[in-house]
Amino acid sequence: MTAPWWRDAVVYQIYPRSFADSDGDGVGDLAGIRARLTHVRDLGADAIWLTPWYPSDGADGGYDVADYRSIDPVLGTLADAEALIHEARELGLRTIIDIVPNHVAASHPWFAEALAAGPGSSARDRFFFRPGRGAHGEEPPNDWQSSFGGPAWRRVTEPDGRPGEWYLHLFAPEQVDLDWSNADVRREFEDVLRFWLRRGVAGIRVDSATMIVKDPALPPVGANPGPGEHPYVDRDDVHEIYRAWRRVVDEESGGEAALVGEVWLGDADRLVAYLRPDEMQTAFNFDFMAQPWDATAMRASITRTLESHRQVGAPPTWVLSNHDVTRPVTRFGRADSAFDPGARRHGVPTDLARGERRARAAALLVAALPGSLYLYQGDELGLPEVESLTPPQRRDPIFAQTDGQDPGRDGCRIPLPWTAEGSSLGFGPEGGADPWLPQPTGWGTYAVAAEAVDPGSTLSLYRSCLAVRRTVVRHLDDLTWIDGLGADVLAFRRGTDFACLVNLGADPVPLPAGEPHLSSGPLTGDGELPPDTAAWVRLPSP
Repeated sequence: MTAPWWRDAVVYQIYPRSFADSDGDGVGDLAGIRARLTHVRDLGADAIWLTPWYPSDGADGGYDVADYRSIDPVLGTLADAEALIHEARELGLRTIIDIVPNHVAASHPWFAEALAAGPGSSARDRFFFRPGRGAHGEEPPNDWQSSFGGPAWRRVTEPDGRPGEWYLHLFAPEQVDLDWSNADVRREFEDVLRFWLRRGVAGIRVDSATMIVKDPALPPVGANPGPGEHPYVDRDDVHEIYRAWRRVVDEESGGEAALVGEVWLGDADRLVAYLRPDEMQTAFNFDFMAQPWDATAMRASITRTLESHRQVGAPPTWVLSNHDVTRPVTRFGRADSAFDPGARRHGVPTDLARGERRARAAALLVAALPGSLYLYQGDELGLPEVESLTPPQRRDPIFAQTDGQDPGRDGCRIPLPWTAEGSSLGFGPEGGADPWLPQPTGWGTYAVAAEAVDPGSTLSLYRSCLAVRRTVVRHLDDLTWIDGLGADVLAFRRGTDFACLVNLGADPVPLPAGEPHLSSGPLTGDGELPPDTAAWVRLPSP
């Protein structure tokens, strides 16, 4: 029996505004994606995941959704989306879309209705409207803080012009949290799932999947809430919602489509609860992505992930970065190479040459692990984080809401370079508007056209790596660790004759007997594996 596609798929993440601009307005669009789909196919991906493409006010890169059944006019039309889904499938690429269930845009019709209806109305029951504290309601209802900085509450002006109730927004003020105890909310999103599944999408990525259920008492967060005790993260009631979603997905797709959770949890057992057989099929493995360049830490994370997922029969999902994360080339070049989304800072030194070596090695590592793999656009080119943006150039609300203390996520969202030269390096037509985020000097050295003809480029490495993964690695048995090669070496076997070795130490190490398939960089003159390098080896038959 053939395993479901999502168990070992390579999924290429597209950030539509920064992928390809077809009409020269400086913003990527669906027609641009359609024109560049062969790049994704030739890379060796099995599916694409697109971040939100819906009408939006742009307060948070499309994650403030005004209409879940339409397409942002800047990106295209519903017909363009349907054509993209169809054309991708013709190229062997399934399509995963983003659904944002925690909140809607402040311009969503429901919120406009709630503002007009006033306190005590059924329209306000879809959200968290509460009176303020203090003698005149001038203080927020509680001490909850926005993930983007500052209080998680904003006061509204009532229809009669007086200061009134407060509404909850765990992200930007333009992203209004929904109350998932409300039947209207539950029905609406199940209908949205059906709408897109009937148009051929093969997967739904669930944004902020752990945050949609809140304790109705709205208590303080507390100093150190235990598992299931946080008032708005990973509450036990959330699983009932995803079981209902799974029934809809299975019914509409005949079991073909998958739910993919954005589940930021440090507790592996709490994470895999979302992956029980009647809930989501996969969830991003952020535990591994957050690890520093350290063999002990990475091995512990991989082991923890494999063991916890095995308990529920779910495949791990490996990621090195995404549209919210400092790019690996920059991150791995730092003295502290771990990733903490709450610790982005300006001016952290990095060694890009070292970071590039490590990012290439990490690519071979994650591609050799059991499960599925997500690749963020531009990582296949070895793009670094762009840290030279000036304050007026930044668009991420995190930058504004932290008064510039957090540089935000714009640096990993810079429009892709397709050609080494041109007004936007092939991102848009020659002579079109400047890209919505500026491409830095030298960006053309990473261009797809240049790397495609360079056998030593990061793009060539990814193409070779994913080709071997497809034909040799993905169908092999579970992972078995290979010990005895030193504390700074990660080494494991898949099946009987394939091995992956990563040297995270300072000195070269010998490779086991066998024939090298592929390495992330040149081996030493005597065939040893240099520091910050990975190799795939075909082992002799036992």
